[in-house]
Amino acid sequence: MKKLLGVVGSLVFISGSALATTVPDCVKVDQTKIEQLFEQWNSALQTGDAKKVTDNYLSDAVLLPTVSNKVRLTEAERIDYFEHFLEKRPVGKIDSRTIRLGCNKAIDTGTYTFTFADKTSVSARYTFTYAWDGSHWKISTHHSSAMPES
Repeated sequence: MKKLLGVVGSLVFISGSALATTVPDCVKVDQTKIEQLFEQWNSALQTGDAKKVTDNYLSDAVLLPTVSNKVRLTEAERIDYFEHFLEKRPVGKIDSRTIRLGCNKAIDTGTYTFTFADKTSVSARYTFTYAWDGSHWKISTHHSSAMPES
């Protein structure tokens, strides 16, 4: 009986230790950093390089883009979207935003306007969710939809 209790106690101790090592540390972020992540993404847009834009996203990120009906779930699909979107040479500007911060995650939601090389523009609602991937803050979901009213 003592031997059995000792084995059970060891298993509880081992599983507790294993759990402790698999729980990620809480990486907190401040509002300024989240604002900078949008600027980093917007600067990547201005390079004209779709790969540089998609490097801001997690590998399994979801993109619900502004000017496409297709949900983009893979890096190849996101690159395809941005290759076409970047042809217009967009520059984004935040019009309004609310940022919510959490442990290993953040949400930036609001409105923004893209101005294109041909001087046209589109205003849209957006939500970026960010996640800590262990070394960088990356976009985990990005939803953008054009404003329904002009």
